[in-house]
Amino acid sequence: MQKLTRAATLVCALLASIAAKADAVEDFYRGKSVTIMIGYGSGGSDDLWARLMARHMGRFLPGQPNVIPQNVPGAGSLVAANQAYKTAPKDGTILALINRGVPFEPLLGNKSAQFDPRQFNYIGSPDRDTIVGYIRTDAPVQKLADLRTKELIVAATGSGADSLTYPVMLRDLFHLKVRIVQGYPGSRDMNLAVERGEAQGTFISYDTALREPGLKDGSRRLLLQGRIVPDPRIKDAPGLAELDMSPAERKAMEFFLLRADMGRPFVAPPGVPADRLAALRKAFVDTLTDAAVTDEAQKQGLNTSIITPAEQMATLLKAYAFDEATIENVRVTMQGAEKSK
Repeated sequence: MQKLTRAATLVCALLASIAAKADAVEDFYRGKSVTIMIGYGSGGSDDLWARLMARHMGRFLPGQPNVIPQNVPGAGSLVAANQAYKTAPKDGTILALINRGVPFEPLLGNKSAQFDPRQFNYIGSPDRDTIVGYIRTDAPVQKLADLRTKELIVAATGSGADSLTYPVMLRDLFHLKVRIVQGYPGSRDMNLAVERGEAQGTFISYDTALREPGLKDGSRRLLLQGRIVPDPRIKDAPGLAELDMSPAERKAMEFFLLRADMGRPFVAPPGVPADRLAALRKAFVDTLTDAAVTDEAQKQGLNTSIITPAEQMATLLKAYAFDEATIENVRVTMQGAEKSK
């Protein structure tokens, strides 16, 4: 009987501790605001996802705080990543949506990346989209093989962004004829550049491309999809496996394309208290599995496919485990972005 009494006492104490922690998180968030920093300008898929989360995520956080989206464009979301890591409050009131390639920038020698990506608190990703080469139908390049003999001018944002790293990879790893014009704040601006004829194409997510009227009216087409194994949704653009590759190039390509498994990383700064971090991660999943939210996402052309924080960290650690020769190969390739400025 004494053993049962002690056991019951321990259970009650444990439950009380759990309740106290939940109450502490609720007390902290009640009446506060949580900011989601968006590493790009308005109008692209990242902006749409962040604003969708901002509209609904507060309902699923203890204390139901306001959630406010804030565009912090610059250097392909590197500005937002640096702010989230270095200067943002580490109390659970700041999240940032950064480009999938940004966590690899320190490994690739980018001195402007002022963070250790392994120290971010990953919240997850809402989708698993594919990057595509999106071009004008009147561009001189109409198929992947054309890039060996004809130049394609593409619009890009900044360091670490898909719009820059993918064409740099094609240009400097496979020696294809790609000229890059960079510095645009986001996909809307890049698409306007293509519309105005400042560029002949750009590299954007497939979901973003689907929302552009050019694919529907026939003025745009897909040149390629940024995967070795093709995205089953995309029937009219070849994967990167169609390029001739040496074994070293293929290994470099596999390393580079690990970024696709990061999705659209929502991150919190290092040092967020564990109970608040757990609440943020749970609210993230609860939001994305809510029927009303998924319905709203589909109406905006957004397809929910959650990537967990554990999957994102595993991808990042896999990148850090690659052999130095492969990393150096990609590092030298990505440093070619400097030539584009």
